[in-house]
Amino acid sequence: MSIKILHIDSNNPILWQQLEDAGFENHADFKSSKEEIEAKIKDYNGVVIRSRFKIDKTFLDNATQLQFIARVGAGLESIDCEYAESKGIHLIAAPEGNRNAVAEHSLGVILSLFNNLNQADAEIKSGQWNRESNRGHELDLKTVGIIGYGNMGKAFAKKLRGFESTVLCYDILDNVGDENARQVSLQELQEKADVLSLHLPWTPQTDKMVDKNFINAFSKPFWIINTSRGKNIVTADLVEAMKSKKVLGAGLDVLEYEKLSFETLFQDKNTPEAFQYLLEAKNVLLTPHIAGWTFESHERLAQVIVDKIKALYSK
Repeated sequence: MSIKILHIDSNNPILWQQLEDAGFENHADFKSSKEEIEAKIKDYNGVVIRSRFKIDKTFLDNATQLQFIARVGAGLESIDCEYAESKGIHLIAAPEGNRNAVAEHSLGVILSLFNNLNQADAEIKSGQWNRESNRGHELDLKTVGIIGYGNMGKAFAKKLRGFESTVLCYDILDNVGDENARQVSLQELQEKADVLSLHLPWTPQTDKMVDKNFINAFSKPFWIINTSRGKNIVTADLVEAMKSKKVLGAGLDVLEYEKLSFETLFQDKNTPEAFQYLLEAKNVLLTPHIAGWTFESHERLAQVIVDKIKALYSK
């Protein structure tokens, strides 16, 4: 029996080509609404997505022949995973595909914040030559705390091996520490960290996790990097901590105001006050959800998904 796959987001062409070469039947629909896709999903055995819309119970109830959902990305938060699994649907993601890209981006953000690179560049281009106000910090001898020690966190810790830094990690799972990071309690991480880097999924447990109380539990002023999900941080609380200098700087690749599709930023006529502060602050580095968005990861993500789909049907 031919396995029919519906692709509802565009991806690297190797994904389509290799699935076709392996005997799968590919179909694409990048423009139809969720309701229109739901009307025909019953004809498909697999669906390949990025983040165009949420795969909820309504979608899954219509997908009567669905055997797998493959998300070309790291997280599965746009899918009702529990309900899908109750229907025997296999869930496939590709955190291995962009972990190196996220790790390199995280390191770049820290070094840029520590050395005021974005601020110094802007000043030079506006005719200012300010050396003392752009005196930087060194990563050596700092303690970096990583929360979430899965694919992304481990890849980032590996990049830090070239520095004389202490790397600590915290995770809800036991025994995930390795030669690159020592696993500690959250309390110890908050006591010792100079830099906090988030590598978390977005779940009910991590939603708004970094709030006023969480920030104030840190013993020292610290820098924060977030390449995971924007809703893991309460932006207003982060801004208050920056104003009081509890947080020394922030590198945010993701924002609380992003839409679930990650393709657009929520901004109406009244820009949230906290977001306006981030836009104007010199010690904030903002990027549009591109930490894992490299030319290399674009291909690697597709390859991981192909390999996992093929493995599913070779059992």
